[in-house]
Amino acid sequence: MSEPLSGSPADQAGPPQFYTPQPNGRVRPTSPHLQIWRWHVTMLGSILHRITGSGLAGGVVLVALWLGALAFGPEAYETFVGLAGSPLGLIVWFALSLAGFYHLASGVRHLIWDTGAGLSPKGASTLTTITLVFAVVATLTFWGWLFASGKVTL
Repeated sequence: MSEPLSGSPADQAGPPQFYTPQPNGRVRPTSPHLQIWRWHVTMLGSILHRITGSGLAGGVVLVALWLGALAFGPEAYETFVGLAGSPLGLIVWFALSLAGFYHLASGVRHLIWDTGAGLSPKGASTLTTITLVFAVVATLTFWGWLFASGKVTL
């Protein structure tokens, strides 16, 4: 259990249970986590930005495999296209396009924040919600166009 802080009450930012003694004897605030902070949309946006960035790195591997199949000739390319066009392959490509659209919108959101705009709690939540909605709408529009144009079929 944490020990209370010594010093004036002005030095304490919260109740003593939110402080932890360190090995060097100093008492520090406990790192905030979900037990302390309530969940909000900007937390989701931050987590998704990291996840989609990692997922897009995996997508680069798929693009490299596509180029490799192209370089290895018609049989290799036909095998790759068959796998990529399968229902499971289409799910992977759909997820990658969703990740790409979200990561793009999230990057624009960060650029807006870098200008100093939208940093209030309400503004940050609004921008994050817009990025989420944009990613879903853009992905559905893109895939709707792919199916409507006949470029992708089931």
